Amino acid sequence: MGCTEKYIPFGIVDEDSGQLHITFGSSHKTSDFIVDSLKQYWDCLSAVEKDKTEKLQFKIDNGTQSSGVRRQFLKRMIAFADQIQKPIQLLYYPAVSTIL
Repeated sequence: MGCTEKYIPFGIVDEDSGQLHITFGSSHKTSDFIVDSLKQYWDCLSAVEKDKTEKLQFKIDNGTQSSGVRRQFLKRMIAFADQIQKPIQLLYYPAVSTIL
């Protein structure tokens, strides 16, 4: 029908090394897409990098797909943490307020 597919970016920056990992998905930014992208990132790490990692910390925008009360997102993150056997800490940005 003449529609073109749009790709949604998802990025991870390793703050220690400055390394950037970007994933593009054809679905909307969903909690499944976010966790699948994190899994893909983890799979790209070397065994040495995985071994020296004690804890994963993710700074998250607290959007509707990655909210700390979103059951699907939390369920997938817990399964991911169990799979890699590492603790995960979710760091949410404070709520944005508009002052007029």
